[in-house]
Amino acid sequence: MKRLAMFAMAASCAALSDPAAAQFAKPEDAVKYRQSSMFLQGQHFGRIAAMANGRVPYDKAAVIANAELVATISQLPWSGAYAPGTEGGKAKPEIWKDTARFKETSDKLVSDTAKLLTVAKTGDLDALKAAVSSTGDTCKSCHDAFRAK
Repeated sequence: MKRLAMFAMAASCAALSDPAAAQFAKPEDAVKYRQSSMFLQGQHFGRIAAMANGRVPYDKAAVIANAELVATISQLPWSGAYAPGTEGGKAKPEIWKDTARFKETSDKLVSDTAKLLTVAKTGDLDALKAAVSSTGDTCKSCHDAFRAK
């Protein structure tokens, strides 16, 4: 888990420091990158949600570890992986037509995942349930508006 966290952090730093055009040799690389980021984020968020909803036993350390990854991974795809010329995959054209709304939604996700991490550290299960619900709603709203079925 620590190796994955270190990898995600390194990838995050690299993604945030490079110009978007230099990050991907081909548009399909950007599509793969953002799909991979979203897949990883979903896997780790799902682990937290399963504990918050009582489907698996609650483990504070596991919640924190997964929330740290979700908070880091949530920052990855926005820097370059949705740049003009990277259309494709399940991304709707609205992403490139309504960039302000897309940025607002992606910024909300980054903010919500940071709050999720803060709540995870408290060990308050009721607050975790609320944070999971809020973050999940943000994911859903973005998918509804910007992801093809």
